[in-house]
This record gives sequence, structure tokens and C-alpha cells, in this order.
Amino acid sequence: MTTTQSIAPVDEYTPELSVVLPVYNEADNVQPMYEEIRDALSSLEFEILFVDDGSTDGSLERLRHIQKDDARVRVVVLRRNFGQTAAMAAGLQLSRGRFVATMDADRQNDPRDIPAMLARLKEGYDMVCGWRHQRQDGYLLRLLPSKIANRLISYTTDVKLHDYGCTLKVMTSDVAKQIRLYGEMHRFIPAIASWIGARIVEMKVNHRARTAGQSKYGLSRTFRVILDLMTVKFLLGYAGRPIQLFGSIGLISGSIGFLMILWLAVERLVFTIPLGGRPILLFAILLMFIGLQFITVGLLAELQTRTYYESQGKAIYAIREIVETPGNPA
Repeated sequence: MTTTQSIAPVDEYTPELSVVLPVYNEADNVQPMYEEIRDALSSLEFEILFVDDGSTDGSLERLRHIQKDDARVRVVVLRRNFGQTAAMAAGLQLSRGRFVATMDADRQNDPRDIPAMLARLKEGYDMVCGWRHQRQDGYLLRLLPSKIANRLISYTTDVKLHDYGCTLKVMTSDVAKQIRLYGEMHRFIPAIASWIGARIVEMKVNHRARTAGQSKYGLSRTFRVILDLMTVKFLLGYAGRPIQLFGSIGLISGSIGFLMILWLAVERLVFTIPLGGRPILLFAILLMFIGLQFITVGLLAELQTRTYYESQGKAIYAIREIVETPGNPA
């Protein structure tokens, strides 16, 4: 019997695999997508989580019909359109499987790749990322910006992948539950997972041309990728030690300004060169003040970071496993 709930279920059912699909206006794709997943995973115990992200084209009605006929399907309905990242985060947190697969609902990802990715995951990895090595998209609007973004992200995050934009991924449940997403950071899931020590591998997967519905991607997302990349780089590298970022910039700026003023002082006292009307003096003073401001910002950020971790009891580490002998060893 179909039930409606707004929070995670409390039952103990744990399928082997949860498949998470964010859905936004994919009415013509959800039924064939469901059928493909059902057939591709017939040998597994699985559940499918469709996360409807405020669709307005009838996608939700079709999802309700699918769920009515198959109890393995769960439909998570968001109150409005929050974006793909929010829908992905909801699916990851509500998944119940030992392993979690994520994919798009537009049928461009091939669910027949999931069993092979799952087998690779069980070799000892925490996440297997799909690589659309033969993408069926336009070159100028999709492929070229994607190649540039992938190289930039790989260089910035130190997680070397060919295809950060591929939604098709398989990961362990514990990694899925520890990933915290906001903004538009769903494309940076491997980088975020690497921060908690996940072992990541890439695998070539099939990619198909869209046959129904309209793409939600465009060149405008390139600018958002750059801004989100800056955020991810800061969070992964300096979230716990912001003074090292802001303080470094401040010290460099302040030191340059101080050396310039020192040299100007030598010119004035030793070589009697007048300082009046020389813009470089104002520039040197400006550099020193900028340096002081950056250091101040770094110190304030350190205080905020300490408050964040201590007041909420946030851990500054992530545990992979605990090896111990059950019971009292004494």
C-alpha cells in the first residue's frame, strides 16, 4: 500500500542498492527510465528513489502511477523547485541501500552500466564515477565547456577525473550519508567524497542522446561552476584553517607594502629624494592596510570556525571503520 511521508522511514528494510534520480519536468522519460532500471537490475534487490523537484509537466502524476504498481519505487516530492543539488541531497539522505547509485532521469545515462560499476565498487573502492567517453551532446554548447570545466576542477581539487559532470555514480552508503551538498555542488561529489577519505575510481560508461524532454543545461552554468569551484576549493582546503588563506594573502600584501615604504624612507633619508606627489607612497600604504584587513578577516574566520565546530559538536575527522574485539577485552 502506498504511503505518504515527509521524513525518512523508520523501518529496517535494507536493499542491496538504492538508485537515486532527481526529476524535473521529465514526464516523457520517467516511465521508460523506470522500465530500463527494473530490467537492468533484475538480479539485485533494489529500490528506486525518484526525487521530484517541483515538476510542472505531469512528471509527478506519472511517478505516482509507477509507484502504485511497484513497491520498490519511492517518490520523494519536494515542496518546490530547489534545484538538482537539493534533490540529489534529499535522495542520498533518504536512501536505504547498502550501496547507492545516482543517475539522471533524462535517459542519457544507461542503467545497464550499474551492475558492472557495482562489481568494481566491491573490489575495495568507496565510489565509482562514470566517464562518458563518447558523449552524445553538441560540441560547442556542451562538450567544449565540459572539457574545460573538467580540467579546471581536476587541477583545483586534486581529484583527477575525466568527467565530473556525469551523474552516473555508485558509492557505498556510508559515503553517501556523509556527503553534504548545497548550492550547485552536486557536480563536485567526488571532490567532497575525497575530503572524507573515499577511495575513488573512474569507469567508462555508455552515454545516449536525449530523445524526449528539454535539456536544463546551458552556457550560463559555466559561471556557476567557476563560483562553486572557488567555494569547494576553500571548503576542502581551508574551511578548518581560514587564517592560512587570508593570513597568507595579508602577509604578502603587507610585506610588499612595508618593503616599499622602507625603500621610500631610505630614498628620503639617504638620497634626499622628496616623497611629495609620489603615488607609490599611497600605493604602499594601501597595500599595508589591505594586508592588515586580510589578516583581521582570517582571525575572525578562525573564531567563526571554532564556534561552528564547538557549538554544534561537528567532528573534524571522518572514520572509515573501527577494528575492535566485541565485549570487554579485560
